Amino acid sequence: MSLLYLVAGEASGDVLGSRLMQALRARRPDLTFAGIGGARMAEQGLVSLFPMEELSLMGLAEVVPKLPRLLRRLAEAEADVLARRPDALITIDAPSFTLRLAGRVHAKGVRTIHYVAPQVWAWRPGRVRKIARKIDRLLALLPFEPAFFSAAGITTDFVGHPVIESGADRGDAMSFRLRFGLGVNRPVLAVMPGSRRGELARHLPIFVQACAIVRDRCPDLALFVPTLPHLEAIVRRAPWPVPPIIAADPETKHDGWAAATAALAKSGTTSLELAVAGVPHIVAYRANPVTAAIVRRLVRVPHASLVNLLAQAEVVPELLQDRCVPSALADAVWSLFEQDLMREAQRSAFANIVTKLRPLSGLSPSQAAAEVICAELARAAPC
Repeated sequence: MSLLYLVAGEASGDVLGSRLMQALRARRPDLTFAGIGGARMAEQGLVSLFPMEELSLMGLAEVVPKLPRLLRRLAEAEADVLARRPDALITIDAPSFTLRLAGRVHAKGVRTIHYVAPQVWAWRPGRVRKIARKIDRLLALLPFEPAFFSAAGITTDFVGHPVIESGADRGDAMSFRLRFGLGVNRPVLAVMPGSRRGELARHLPIFVQACAIVRDRCPDLALFVPTLPHLEAIVRRAPWPVPPIIAADPETKHDGWAAATAALAKSGTTSLELAVAGVPHIVAYRANPVTAAIVRRLVRVPHASLVNLLAQAEVVPELLQDRCVPSALADAVWSLFEQDLMREAQRSAFANIVTKLRPLSGLSPSQAAAEVICAELARAAPC
């Protein structure tokens, strides 16, 4: 029996880990799992070493106050990996924690595989040399990443992006409208202010004010706010201009997206999900000023949105930092509401982008990732 040690650090990584566990078990029924994960990985049988949510931090200003606890958790995870001696450590995204862990145990003879390439190509590309010393193999979600990392000597495989198998493109608009009494033509704005508490603290007040401006222009406006279960209470307490439809389950989220006229989203993976769903949208982001100042000096790419990077053009409007203010967000959203051609131009670009996100093998992204991991394990023992 073989043991894999999986470590996820946030909600998106938990979903990835869950799907990966399913795909690995289909190929290798003999595999057992240990590690750190959330509710989705727990459904697959993982007993987390400690609550994954303790690792869900982002940005210098958020991490520094929690650093002593994070270092204790890092030491705890390292000790557990070394005590169990798994066939491989598979770290999933959350590079600030996971790559530190990978580096520590790799130096002591543990095979390491990292799932979700760190976006060092966007800023501080010199860090790739440090990553090369920590991992044996890298699983990339974006088609342009293998060339970058392979040039640094890291064996890298493009396995496709998980949004392809998220179900985002299978929403039922009419079911959503009937369920919530919206009628056939009532305009719906989907609002995604973030999946971390720090992001919510920065974006929720701004997004709510933007919604109020849009609602003044469109009195019949309906608001749909998908979120996560542990953040739902925070979202509900916000002073929305109209009572929003709030959902914490993926099925309702996808149905709501299918019904949405347009969306206002925090910049990140959500933008790719909206592209898969075919929802015209704008992206916005406001980081802690200290973090933003550092990133601004180091960034090496022309766009913040992955949709725009893949399109090599600003398909989706980006309103970042000083431009992330209620009036500007409202104006950008209103342009999408008013201009059919603008919405159709986005949808046309999304179709081309989604094609680029599919694995070349024809497998699902999780199956492609499992195949690569199995091949790596076969270097020590045949699958």
